[in-house]
Amino acid sequence: MNAAQARSLAVICTATFMLLLDITIVNVALPDIATSLKSSFSDLQWVVDAYALSLAAFLLTAGSLADLFGRKRIFTIGLAIFTGASLLCGLASSPLVLELARALQGIGGAAMFATSLALLGATFQGPQRGTAFGIWGATTGAAVAIGPLVGGLLTEHVSWESIFFINVPIGLLAILASTRVLEESTGPASRLDVPGVITFSGGLFLLIFSLVRGNAEGWGSPLIVGFLVGAAVLLPLFVLVERRSPHPMLDLQLFRKPAFTGAAVAAFVLSSGMFAMFLYLTLYIQNALHFKPLDAGLRFLPITLLSFSAAPIAGKLSARIPVRYLLGGGLALVGTGLLLMTGLDAGSKWTALLPGFIVAGVGIGMVNPALASTAIGVVDPRRAGMASGINNTFRQVGVATGIAGLGAIFQATLQHKLPGGPPGEVLAAGDPRVLGPGQATRFLTAYSSALNELLLVGGLVSLAGAVIAFVLVRPQDFVAHGAPAGPPAARPETSEAGVGVAG
Repeated sequence: MNAAQARSLAVICTATFMLLLDITIVNVALPDIATSLKSSFSDLQWVVDAYALSLAAFLLTAGSLADLFGRKRIFTIGLAIFTGASLLCGLASSPLVLELARALQGIGGAAMFATSLALLGATFQGPQRGTAFGIWGATTGAAVAIGPLVGGLLTEHVSWESIFFINVPIGLLAILASTRVLEESTGPASRLDVPGVITFSGGLFLLIFSLVRGNAEGWGSPLIVGFLVGAAVLLPLFVLVERRSPHPMLDLQLFRKPAFTGAAVAAFVLSSGMFAMFLYLTLYIQNALHFKPLDAGLRFLPITLLSFSAAPIAGKLSARIPVRYLLGGGLALVGTGLLLMTGLDAGSKWTALLPGFIVAGVGIGMVNPALASTAIGVVDPRRAGMASGINNTFRQVGVATGIAGLGAIFQATLQHKLPGGPPGEVLAAGDPRVLGPGQATRFLTAYSSALNELLLVGGLVSLAGAVIAFVLVRPQDFVAHGAPAGPPAARPETSEAGVGVAG
């Protein structure tokens, strides 16, 4: 790796770290945000989900724009939007303003995230690409896992607003560096797929809104039923639009390769099964077990350190062993880790989660770089921008739907276990004081039992994803780096990492 490549890798990883950090950094700050802005539990969900939702909704569009106008240009514009939106988040004076600013943050993050892998793919070739993806994978794993620690440190010793303000100087420096060190690259000429953007983002918003507000509004209410019907119409319509569009932002032909589908499933499952769980684990540790923000963040260090340590090793192994073993094995470890966390009760300490944290941390580190190499390793290199955007879209759709879906289960379960008490939305905030003095044990019993159900769901989803990824990610679907995808006889044989092997 030469100096220019190292600088490019540093800029891309810094921006990726910053945008992914903001998925989980707010978790330990949510109680302070709720107090300061008088937020409901739904508001707290939207603080996290508004960001993930806009990331998911605009990643495909950003990937198409990057192929058309230049990946470096879109990456830098995304950095500018993200930095400005971070300032607005810190200045927010109401839950709605914060949620809107978070959505704007997600749009900027989409532009960066959709182009990151494509920029790496254009900068590195051969075995160096596996190393670069390993470092990038370590960055993604560390960012998502270390968010609670950084958020706790800033929230406890500065303010909740500081978790957003810190992005401003880092973002400005990253913008300056990106204009100087990154090299421009483009993909095949295309047009902006406006019908695709409208149907996809609209359908996804209606689905997430229904899951977040279903318990509070009533699942049979006209609003929720109407939104669910709208989502059921718009999302299939999006598929039809993409099939007929001459310039689709989601090329459905890519899914003809089982390996690409397997990578998309793995990305969704990792996010919905594990990363979405951080919100509820943080609420449990901080509110139910009464840890301060920094102390709560420290409890996630096992995941942070292990995912960070395992990812570079997995990145190097992806050039030597079939990627299906890394994806399937990593997701199996994540699922096992989540199942190990079950069995909580009113007397449980945080250490009951530790074995699961350790196992899941290793699994996360195995999956992230394997996802990166698979996402663009099975497509024509000229479609790297779209492939990167699709894979990252499935990641963020997983986070958004995971948080909303798990939250719906969480609220309903709490309401069932504590009949006659406050609404499930209030109970889910994790504060035993809502039941009055002398009822903390009853609350903790119900709260830990509800969390056990979420962990069971997440664990089973992850294990199912492990099987699907292992079956679908096939060696023959990978193409040689630097060579367009053509008939199998016209290409050299390749390893699953996408690196050409001399025949």
